[in-house]
Amino acid sequence: MTLTAPQENSSVTSPSLFRRTAPWFALGVLVAAGCAKSSTSSPGAAPAPSPDPRVGLKAGWTDAGEAKWNMRLVSNTPPSKDFLNPGNGGDRRLINSDLAFSGTHVFQGNYSGYQVWDVSNPARPTLASAYVCPGSQSDVSVYKNLAFVSGEATSGRLDCGLQGVPDSISQDRLRGIRIFDITDIAHPKYITSVQTCRGSHTNTLVTDPRDQENVYIYVSGSAPVRSSNELPGCTSGSMEDDPNTALFRIEVIKVPLAAPQTAKVVSSPRIFNDLAAVARHAENPADARPRPAGAPARPAPVGRGGPTQCHDITVYPAIGLAGGACGGYGLLLDIRDPANPKRIGAVSDSNFSFWHSATFNNDGTKILFSDEWGGGSAPRCRTTDKPEWGADALFTLTNGKMDFKSYYKLPAPQTSFENCVAHNGSLIPIPGRDVMVQAWYQGGVSIFDWTDIAHPTEIAYFDRGPISGTELVGGGSWSVYWYNGYMYSSEMIRGLDVFELTPSAMISQNEIDAAKLVRFDYFNTQNQPKLVWPTSFAVARAYLDQLARSNGLAADRIASVRKELARGESLSGMARSDALKALAQQLHLEATKSSDQTKAHMLAAEVGKLAGA
Repeated sequence: MTLTAPQENSSVTSPSLFRRTAPWFALGVLVAAGCAKSSTSSPGAAPAPSPDPRVGLKAGWTDAGEAKWNMRLVSNTPPSKDFLNPGNGGDRRLINSDLAFSGTHVFQGNYSGYQVWDVSNPARPTLASAYVCPGSQSDVSVYKNLAFVSGEATSGRLDCGLQGVPDSISQDRLRGIRIFDITDIAHPKYITSVQTCRGSHTNTLVTDPRDQENVYIYVSGSAPVRSSNELPGCTSGSMEDDPNTALFRIEVIKVPLAAPQTAKVVSSPRIFNDLAAVARHAENPADARPRPAGAPARPAPVGRGGPTQCHDITVYPAIGLAGGACGGYGLLLDIRDPANPKRIGAVSDSNFSFWHSATFNNDGTKILFSDEWGGGSAPRCRTTDKPEWGADALFTLTNGKMDFKSYYKLPAPQTSFENCVAHNGSLIPIPGRDVMVQAWYQGGVSIFDWTDIAHPTEIAYFDRGPISGTELVGGGSWSVYWYNGYMYSSEMIRGLDVFELTPSAMISQNEIDAAKLVRFDYFNTQNQPKLVWPTSFAVARAYLDQLARSNGLAADRIASVRKELARGESLSGMARSDALKALAQQLHLEATKSSDQTKAHMLAAEVGKLAGA
């Protein structure tokens, strides 16, 4: 079999590779087994447990079986009383959604509003605030003393009332962005709202390194266009028939930090212009079943003329780029002028159904897109599901060009009673490696290394059994993100999970210690920050552990460098500087003969920085 990669501005099709034995897979592309299936081991590392303990876990809402490898559950905190759903799913307004972070607080979105948890002690999170304000799906972003909350449902009200909006046209309806003052987190103040034609399914906070007075919000709305009688200027239709259509665009809101009450839409970039319809595989007939109780609404399908909206946009201001997961395409955007993002690249893949979110690696040389096939409401991780479906697609990024390299799919099969598909995750700041933690709904949490982009490797996981063992009930991890030393997961109905890495052959204690050195005052995953490590012996030892794992230096030399680092750390003043400077010089010389020269030079450079610290 041959490897067929997604192409710029075109869909992936290869008639000679169509799988004719499965008529419902009319447009699929077969890929080489080494790329279609993710590896579960790496050179010099202990293999994953076999048989996989995630298979056959006991079902249950509060007492499901659990399996973990190379990570531990620090705590699980059930929802607060106003957000507790006692019916194993049921009312979907009570579904937890995405996370944002500020100081020692975690903001957890919910279809009924949002909760704020004080995680000063991650083992015992406490409720700081519970703001009831139905709107679906209440994605949250934070910046200093402000919070931005998405609203898309037609039942959402400006006054946050629970009675909904019964009229088809109403001035009481909120579809857009709510802005809160969170100076006093226990008592947030509703400042204003910014209405948009399609509401806000998700929002992305955008900072401009050159502008300290404003922030921007990119609004991704996927609902039908509201009536112009409700919000003037809202129309729908094709670009040819209606050049002012609210489709084929995103909204950009400018928020003056000194006067957030004046926030408004300042542009509506048409980043979808001229994108053709893409080839996609058909649904599996086995999946023609009702949406499970408590599951979010399925995303609107992409129209025949190409995508009309983005689901999510991840910006990386430090490199001036954004990745847009937009229906049938993964887009690359130039955001150097944040008010006017411009599309500079697009890829599609017939194996993908609904491009959902994007993540860059730290040096901006790779980008990952996830596929939320089925909208998160269906099982997509069964043994009968192809490994390319509902997975991640990994691309290198060179001079604005995206080149496909491989897929990553949760390697443990899940049951037909577990909604499971690639969803939201973030980088773990291990220096010298590209490591990501990712949510897979009821597939649990998977941590994988994609440093070798052609062979992504699972290195840790946590999973629970299905909520029900007799029917498909929506639940699981909506999103999981690393923040200041821990991983926080928004469990759709079970509350807030907190995880911690444990040392293993895959991740050393030195690598964990180095990752914990990266600290943020606030964090929104979709506003991806540049990871910068302070000069530290932990960072040097992390590089040394990686060289040991890859056999980049001889075992006896690894051992002697460990001793020399320990000796240097025990010294002070000029004695320390001289010892470490000599070690750095020697390591640079040895790096030229290393089988992993790049990493060996990184180690030498870090030791050199320690010499001057």
